[in-house]
Amino acid sequence: MKEKVLQAMRDAGKPVSAGEVTKALGADRKEVDKAFAELKKEGTIVSPVRCKWAPAQ
Repeated sequence: MKEKVLQAMRDAGKPVSAGEVTKALGADRKEVDKAFAELKKEGTIVSPVRCKWAPAQ
């Protein structure tokens, strides 16, 4: 799921919210939130704008 979330973020080409990723993937919000938490902990995603996330460069 983490890879799917990251790919959806890359495809968007801009900072996105968890809700936007959930809608794009058609996935369960709980699964997306769990993936976001793991990605944040790893430092794989960053928040350039409040409540929006993007892959770290």
